[in-house]
Amino acid sequence: MPEVASPVEIPKRALFKAAEVCDLVKVQPYVLRSWEAEFPELGVSKTAGAPRVYRRVDVEQVLRIKHLLLVDGLTLAGARRRLEEETAPVAPDEPVIDELIGQNARERLTAVKRGLQSILDLLAHVNGGEEFRLASPASPTPSRARSIPASRAKAARGKMARTARRSSR
Repeated sequence: MPEVASPVEIPKRALFKAAEVCDLVKVQPYVLRSWEAEFPELGVSKTAGAPRVYRRVDVEQVLRIKHLLLVDGLTLAGARRRLEEETAPVAPDEPVIDELIGQNARERLTAVKRGLQSILDLLAHVNGGEEFRLASPASPTPSRARSIPASRAKAARGKMARTARRSSR
């Protein structure tokens, strides 16, 4: 069994040339090219005719592939399967998400939306069919109150909250 190599220190750069990757990982260029055939996501080509360049994550993946092949004794296909298993997302049918938000979240949100719409309709009806009027908490006099369309009421509440925060500082 080959010796376990000491950890490779990868320089803090964004991109590496193929020759630099070969020097870091200590593999021949033809080996790196053969690994590219098995792992197509390895390396990035800037333009069609430009040489391949590698990101830091690509260099880390090449090191992982080398470890899987030489230390764990896997084949290229086995290494590819192992990497796919390691990077596979959590199964979409996990019940954890359903437990957190509930299975009927969409229906509950729709019910909340209907409830809010009915409150808005009720406020418009109480006000005689006119647009609902908001008054600033600092000036409750009707002369200072202004009419705000319902669609802008949310934005107005946000402005009033920001103003109140500024004045309390």
